[in-house]
Amino acid sequence: MATLRQLRNRVGSVKNIQRVTNAMKLVAAAKMRKAQEAIVAARPYARQLNRVLQSLTQSVESEHPLLTERPVERVAVAVVTADRGLCGAFNSNVCRQAQAELANYADTDLITVGRKGRDYFRRRGQAPVLHHADVFRPLSFNHALQISHDLSQRFLNGQVDRVLLVFSEFKSVAQQRPVVEQLLPVVKPEAIEDEKLLDYIFEPEPERLLDALVPLHVNYQVWRALLECSAGEQAARMTAMDNATKNAGDLIEDLVRQMNKKRQASITLELMDIIGGAEAVSQ
Repeated sequence: MATLRQLRNRVGSVKNIQRVTNAMKLVAAAKMRKAQEAIVAARPYARQLNRVLQSLTQSVESEHPLLTERPVERVAVAVVTADRGLCGAFNSNVCRQAQAELANYADTDLITVGRKGRDYFRRRGQAPVLHHADVFRPLSFNHALQISHDLSQRFLNGQVDRVLLVFSEFKSVAQQRPVVEQLLPVVKPEAIEDEKLLDYIFEPEPERLLDALVPLHVNYQVWRALLECSAGEQAARMTAMDNATKNAGDLIEDLVRQMNKKRQASITLELMDIIGGAEAVSQ
């Protein structure tokens, strides 16, 4: 049985933890709003880039190296996770999805972005062949350029025949969904049935535009995955810290209840001692 002093100390400790988790929730909320705004701002550019790429791929007969399909013998799986924890099951969900994807292929290369993904697979004896560290401190487009360059070179050099990107897609504050997308070879955008494709006159030549836009498309897909991961991480951390703050409040109420019972029992015992002493004196 805990003493009254021990219960008071525990209440003080839990209150300190509650203040920390509440502050972490507020910080995560501010960072999430910023990351969410970045995703919303990038979507119009992505839509227009897909339209131009769609028109180009239908107009150009020559195949770009990053668009060329070939027999799949070796697959690279790039896993995007956060560098920090305290965000619930956000990182573990992505890692489990990547692990299931790795099991579908006999010959794979594991590439990790973020410390949590690297540590998860190292503990299971699957060391990554390439790791990108400190990507989210701070997050910039240069990190996406470096990652996409490394993945593209592996594909162009013939080290791998397909590159898959595993990350957590930001749906809402309460929902982050692990997804698997094929990064390389680039999947050609499908024609939209309701939209008539115009016969454009390209300047410069379509081949030169394709050489510039296909790598740009790959860079953007990696950048989008990083933005999705950043927003999802902060949303998951905000939810986890909100739950921790509420749980701390419930624990404080329980400890205060125990403390009141303990204090009431000690007061009752002292009163009984006083009454017993008074009766002994009166006799």
